[in-house]
Amino acid sequence: MANTTSGTTIFEKGFSISDIVEESYERIGIEGVSGYQLKSARRSLNIMFQEWGNRGLHYWEVANNSITLVNNQATYTMFRSTADGTSDATAVYGVDDVLEASFRNDSNVDTPLSKISRSTYQALSNKTSTGQPTQYFVQRFIDKITVTLYLTPGTDQAGKFFNYYYVKRIQDAGDYTNDADVPYRFVPCMIAGLAYYLAVKYAPDRIQMLKMLYEDELNRALTEDGSSSSSFITPKTYYPGT
Repeated sequence: MANTTSGTTIFEKGFSISDIVEESYERIGIEGVSGYQLKSARRSLNIMFQEWGNRGLHYWEVANNSITLVNNQATYTMFRSTADGTSDATAVYGVDDVLEASFRNDSNVDTPLSKISRSTYQALSNKTSTGQPTQYFVQRFIDKITVTLYLTPGTDQAGKFFNYYYVKRIQDAGDYTNDADVPYRFVPCMIAGLAYYLAVKYAPDRIQMLKMLYEDELNRALTEDGSSSSSFITPKTYYPGT
């Protein structure tokens, strides 16, 4: 007799914030939560998402976009939300960092740009020089990031593009009926992490055990995240007498 399976692979799609909170509380021995405990758990979940931002790059939040260059404008801004300001990049908000970028001309030919540090940018002698950009410098603020190009786009570069890959912040938990902005690979460590955060407040006797489980789950998820690429191994050639 053939096995009967669900035929679906969408568990995390309907795994709402309320389900996440309920599962996490059950792991610390608390059932039937409501009121302030729900609010406390949602707050802890949002804090944990921000803590993940310090754990490395999350590939499901990487996206691509282009900004149209403006004559004599070197700096372009992307805000945290529409309430903070209007981004130079159309409809792009919540950007955490720019990973890599290129100058794209009218023929869609890209020329890679180098990402430089604040110190390197500061050492440039004439920051108002115009021409085709070759470098960019990113500043990260509370409510926005700014990208400053060098050289500053001139009349010949106006209307062309700064094409870039950027990493977004993980979206807030929001309403309890929402799904989490997390792929299925991170569901186990999200639950383990929230249970650990709640144990700090409600079940201190379980902190150590839940912390170990959380770190183990998160490490596996981070290892699996991303996309594999081809590896090439070339043997080293030795020449006698050299």
